[in-house]
Amino acid sequence: MKIEEIDKNFQSKSIGNREFLFKSVTEKPFELDGFPWRDEMPETPFHRIPVERLKGKVNDGVIWLGRNSTGGTCRFRTDSTMIALRATLEQPSDMNHMPRGGSAGFDLHMVTPTGTVQIGNWFPGPQVNELEACMIYADLPAGLEREFILTFPLYGGAFTVEIGLLPGATLTEPSPWKIDKPIVFYGSSITQGGCASRPGNCYPNLLCRALKARQVNLGFSGSGRGEEAMAELINELDPSLFVFDYDHNAPDVEYLRKTHEPFFKIIRAKHPELPVIFASKCDIWPYDPSYDNFSERREVIRTTFRNAVNAGDKHVYFVDGETLFGTEDREACCVDRCHPNDLGFYRMYKTFLPVVKRALAESGYHFD
Repeated sequence: MKIEEIDKNFQSKSIGNREFLFKSVTEKPFELDGFPWRDEMPETPFHRIPVERLKGKVNDGVIWLGRNSTGGTCRFRTDSTMIALRATLEQPSDMNHMPRGGSAGFDLHMVTPTGTVQIGNWFPGPQVNELEACMIYADLPAGLEREFILTFPLYGGAFTVEIGLLPGATLTEPSPWKIDKPIVFYGSSITQGGCASRPGNCYPNLLCRALKARQVNLGFSGSGRGEEAMAELINELDPSLFVFDYDHNAPDVEYLRKTHEPFFKIIRAKHPELPVIFASKCDIWPYDPSYDNFSERREVIRTTFRNAVNAGDKHVYFVDGETLFGTEDREACCVDRCHPNDLGFYRMYKTFLPVVKRALAESGYHFD
């Protein structure tokens, strides 16, 4: 049906010589995902976690970064030949090693018979958090209804997000997810998306678009430290898969040893058949043998994995971080020998994908 018939309160806004009708992505028939606790936070629907409930139970970095919007998406169908966006970010997001298009920008993808294609993006100027209405794509062929995915900033967070369509355009619900239960990612800044050039290019977003899967991204830059309160929070969800990767943020080997297996056991106690992928951290090598106890840290994670297998757990998988960037031109995969660029994230995605498919297939999902 036409958007004017769906909601008489659409706000009209001209961009150039064209008029758009704007509607909040929190309203149907838009489908908003990635913010599973938003019903208990109606004033801040784009926070990833219930920050007030977690205060005093996790480190301050989690509280601050929980306001970021990584993993958030809005899906919809329309025959509008032009699509616009306006938003207010929670705070500007400028970092010296990450493009603003990834930290504070939005990506627009169109769903095609063979996958998705990025057709537009928007990002603010320096230290700007209020986004004037702008066109993010124009001149699509007329007469066809298409499905779109708007992907949220990896860091900036948002107070308001509205999509604008042309008057008379249709607006309907998107097609069902293939994997309706979310893939939950827990980890570090790499999990959160640093330092992708666009939101759609971090490995969790690449995976979930390819698999048509919901996601919840619980990556926290420098702050994913395996706290029990985070495991208990994850247990409130009903995931299809859990990707467990906070090696980078454990301050030292001993801390990782004390927290890694206990965190997993909290998850496993509530979700005895949930597929869990353990991953060790990715970095550029060759390593100095003494550098950051890399091998020792990896062995801690492998020990959690082996203990689970030896106890009869048939739903655990291990991804060696040393394999995530491939074997050629590994130094081209990072901006700072740690955080992936788009090439690094793409190689991570390609390495994770067969493991994720195998884990989900053993839970009953089918892939072509």
